[in-house]
Amino acid sequence: MAHSLHEFVRRKPFLLCVDSDGCAMDTMNIKHFRCFGPCFADEWGLGAGRDAALKRWNEINLFSMTRGINRFLGLAHILTELFPDDQNVAAFSRWAQTSKELSERAVEAHAAGNPVFSKALAWSRAVNKAIGELTDEEKTAFRGVKEVLEEAHKSFDIAVVSSANYAAVEEEWARCGLLAHVDVLTTQQDGSKAHCISELLKKGYTPRSVVMCGDAPGDERAAAENGVLFYPILVKDEEASWEALPAFLDLVKEGNAKGEEARLKAAFLRDLGGN
Repeated sequence: MAHSLHEFVRRKPFLLCVDSDGCAMDTMNIKHFRCFGPCFADEWGLGAGRDAALKRWNEINLFSMTRGINRFLGLAHILTELFPDDQNVAAFSRWAQTSKELSERAVEAHAAGNPVFSKALAWSRAVNKAIGELTDEEKTAFRGVKEVLEEAHKSFDIAVVSSANYAAVEEEWARCGLLAHVDVLTTQQDGSKAHCISELLKKGYTPRSVVMCGDAPGDERAAAENGVLFYPILVKDEEASWEALPAFLDLVKEGNAKGEEARLKAAFLRDLGGN
């Protein structure tokens, strides 16, 4: 398996890109309920407003059209709501909206000049520690993922395209026996999902031979920006979505996936309260 976009070499005519949290891994809810939200409330010392802030955190990151956004974008979103007149928060939000790299490394480069960046870095590291303390039983793949990836790998190169922390993604996929069916692992340090897909296309795939499989609107946008196909994993119906993926991949190989993609996209948007 290649550990970077630079190392990766195309071997098959088709490419399946797969998101991690909430898509292949049944880890989205527990990480936000137990790690991201509580660590945010702790770092910003939220007292009486803690419960309301945690509820809003989950709405932003799990139960709306912003589901699955990068951790620093999610942080900027809620900080802007809670502290609308704070100029340091405004500066952090502008950075999050425009930066090509949304990672701890990128945040650390600004930490000395703005206390919000410093707190964001401390929060992110606390999140990583909290995720690391979750038990293996609390970080598992959805049922059927391993088998579907194993079969798909016969015809498709497979790339993990995630905005999560590299070490966490690698550990979880290895422990669940999924890395044997993965050709390249891309995470937040490699840039946005749209950027990663763009770089993967340069390896020689045609857009119609590439599928982005994800559970969040950001995954759909990353696919659309690159003109590749999108296959949604529906929230609360993840296992059925994975069960149906092989039939969709057959349509991709036949060049007949557009109609089914449109139907699935409509169901996906309804599921998250979109148009």
